Amino acid sequence: MSKNPKVAVIMGSKSDWEIMKNCSDTLKSFKIDCDTRVISAHRTPKRLENFLKECKRNNTKIIIAAAGGAAHLAGVTAALTTIPVLGVPIESVLKGIDSLLSTVQMPAGVPVATLAIGKAGAINSALFAVAILASEHPDIAKKLKNYRDNFEKKVPKKPF
Repeated sequence: MSKNPKVAVIMGSKSDWEIMKNCSDTLKSFKIDCDTRVISAHRTPKRLENFLKECKRNNTKIIIAAAGGAAHLAGVTAALTTIPVLGVPIESVLKGIDSLLSTVQMPAGVPVATLAIGKAGAINSALFAVAILASEHPDIAKKLKNYRDNFEKKVPKKPF
């Protein structure tokens, strides 16, 4: 069990950073090491293969893959590794519905846990990664419980 578990955050385009910064910031708030890169399933497939080898060597526990449009990054990543992959669809031409369908419609045997389109998906992918890591790391579990307790306190009990 690694003292500092690692999460990889990859995105298909530099323009995805505006959304995925929310993911990175959330992981950092839990003091989770994250390696963030731009890797396109279509334009840089060799970069993806090399990165996955690096993830294996570095004992990366979870990969968060975000892409828009055809959005094959999460699926191709999941096909090439046994590291759990969380997919974040990015808004594109069809308001992200195309990305959502590309990410979520995986054949049986190649799972991708798919989150919401855009910012909510970026944040929730980080929180889902934190929840997975919390099962083996009590310090992370405590931080997640505190986050949830504080999150609940922010919701008013009455609308007025």
